[in-house]
Amino acid sequence: MLWTVARLGDEDGDESQVRTDALPAVRGPRFRVKLAVLSGPDAGKVYPLGPGRYRVGSEATADIVLPDRAVSRQHLILEVGDEAVRATDPGSRNGSFCEGMRFSELEVRPGATLTLGTTELRLMPEGERAKAVPLSSRASFGALVGNSRRMREVFTVLERLTAGESDVLIQGETGTGKELCAEAIHVHGTRSKGPFVIADLAGIPPQLLESELFGHVKGAFTGAHGDRAGAFERAHGGTLFLDEVGELPLEVQPRLLRVLERRQVKRMGANDYRTFNVRVVAATHQDLEGAVKQGRFRGDLFHRLAVLRVVLPSLRERPEDIPLLIDTVLERMGRPPSALSDVTRALLTQYPWPGNVRELRNVVDRVVSLGEEALPDIPDVPSTVSSRQDDGESTLSLALDLPFKEAKEQLIEGFERDYLRNLVERCEGNVSRAAREAGIDRVYLRKLLRKHGLDAGGA
Repeated sequence: MLWTVARLGDEDGDESQVRTDALPAVRGPRFRVKLAVLSGPDAGKVYPLGPGRYRVGSEATADIVLPDRAVSRQHLILEVGDEAVRATDPGSRNGSFCEGMRFSELEVRPGATLTLGTTELRLMPEGERAKAVPLSSRASFGALVGNSRRMREVFTVLERLTAGESDVLIQGETGTGKELCAEAIHVHGTRSKGPFVIADLAGIPPQLLESELFGHVKGAFTGAHGDRAGAFERAHGGTLFLDEVGELPLEVQPRLLRVLERRQVKRMGANDYRTFNVRVVAATHQDLEGAVKQGRFRGDLFHRLAVLRVVLPSLRERPEDIPLLIDTVLERMGRPPSALSDVTRALLTQYPWPGNVRELRNVVDRVVSLGEEALPDIPDVPSTVSSRQDDGESTLSLALDLPFKEAKEQLIEGFERDYLRNLVERCEGNVSRAAREAGIDRVYLRKLLRKHGLDAGGA
């Protein structure tokens, strides 16, 4: 049985109508799909797609309208052909992502998840039901932190699989917290009293991999001066974490598969097998399905590792978690939330975070130690700041004439003011609701509102 974040639950979406006045006639019934909205303001809606060209965006004239403030007016073009769907980003402000990877143009396979702003869309065969994952009430699981929909779905999956004994595959970009996830599975599972052993397959020299995993006896090779237990034996009664399993050389993969199937290991140079009792949690940042198709990874080993699967979202896919993550990092450093200014916090929410949570943690550490000069370049800030001025001159143009620090503060001030004004209007002055939608603490939100003279006084 394979669990993914998108294959749990049984809630059906409602069918929604697509504008057809601007669409070509349907050419035939051979390839019919639908677009299901998994998250965002229109979560639950489903759009049937016949062959044709569809404009997806926030403007009212789009063929598929997404009322998401993070979605551009013309965000994505979907071209549904007789046998495939091609997605093109015409230059959206925040970018388009497929399975966490940003793209400008690609062919989308049925079952893939597209992320536009805070909205997640799944392309599905017409007869398949859209299923939603129940949301966990947690804001953390072990050392993993997040209150976004994506992370709460992950926590739901983790709550379910920790009760079992099956092997697990964790997938996600570098820095998303795969080791923390593996440790949380161990700590919350039935093997918490046993050892948690880490085998970093990317950091072990190829000539030592088999010895590290399976062990060796004295004299098995030059330098083997005594018997040594491998990672599987050392993890007996507990959990073995195979980090970056995608780096495992092809010639070693058959032996790993045999060990996983038999639950027995033979040390290098030995004649007898030793039985072990271990739960294996593997992790990779690679596309293992793609590696299987390219012949770089064995398909039978992939399916043996991925009995249960967890996909950790990138930080770009859950920007609403950044304030909570910042406060968590500061707390673990023993520093109060006030250690970072409002301007710095606003800047950090705009950064694309290619290194994900690990990079965020390192940047917060540097800024606390060295000051705002340690901040990374924030390329996307000007596009999020209102450029409207009474005299027609843009905020960006005005800021470019100032010293760097003053220009940066002026841009962030404008962004904060415009964002908060729109947030309060959208939430009809209800501060509690606004704090939930913005993903920030209510006390901190009130502080920002007072700073900009926008205190709504709502509940």
